[in-house]
Amino acid sequence: MRNIQKYIEHTNLSTTITSSDIEMLLQEAIDYNIYGICVPPFWVKKAKRDIGKSDIQLVTVIGFPLGYQMSQTKEAEALQAIKDGADELDLVLNISAFKSEMMWPKIEVAKIGKLAHEHGKLLKVIIETAYLNNEEIVEACKLCADAGADFVKTSTGFASSGAKVEDVKLMRSVLPDHVGIKASGGIKTYDQAIELIDAGAERIGTSSGPAICKK
Repeated sequence: MRNIQKYIEHTNLSTTITSSDIEMLLQEAIDYNIYGICVPPFWVKKAKRDIGKSDIQLVTVIGFPLGYQMSQTKEAEALQAIKDGADELDLVLNISAFKSEMMWPKIEVAKIGKLAHEHGKLLKVIIETAYLNNEEIVEACKLCADAGADFVKTSTGFASSGAKVEDVKLMRSVLPDHVGIKASGGIKTYDQAIELIDAGAERIGTSSGPAICKK
């Protein structure tokens, strides 16, 4: 597949990530002409400074990796990330509240989506498919779309499993065309990435960006 690098968000969200790891992540993205990098919130300011005038997009995570922080905390984290230079925010859905059949997750996505869009940023919502059955995946996708998310993302990479072709196909079948899908979690090879793109993913979150692009 030509231009697969334009699907890739080269990612390092390791607990032990260092400043030199951030520099290497960015350099690899530059070397392979990758769409963007995804880094922890603490490193957004440095990454933005290092990116400089490059067109590489800067992605970070909000409410990561469990999603059950208070909405006010997530909003503050999102605003700080925007101030520090993030272009896209990957928000973890409050799965605890979602499984409790509360309205709050939809309100939260709408609030943070509004914040992101007011600043010209994109919002992706991580629904963590490993913890959901098919009916819940459908419900979560509809919730995110109705609340104004730009993308729905499969996984944090910290759950028991990550992106699955069947989940992406299901998500694509229920999401409107204007809402994208980001597949992430356990994607290590070119063939895996292509399968997920063919299933409907517009973005691939992976720590193996260069290996995938070398194919």
